[in-house]
Amino acid sequence: MEKLLEILEEIKPGFEFTGRTDLVECGDLDSFDVISLVSELNDAYDIDIPVEDIIPENFNSVDAMMALINKQLED
Repeated sequence: MEKLLEILEEIKPGFEFTGRTDLVECGDLDSFDVISLVSELNDAYDIDIPVEDIIPENFNSVDAMMALINKQLED
């Protein structure tokens, strides 16, 4: 999870991500941020997040993002 938090910090410096469950819904992560995040996650974790998984529910919280990453690592 530390790697994920470092990537999020690069995308949105100084922003608090932990404990949040509405990052996309409230607009703190916009579509450009999510696309940047997907690219960074793909590189950092050597995964390929499919387009159908790029939905708000998978990016509303750090836990949801880690679940998505872990799902891709298992496949």
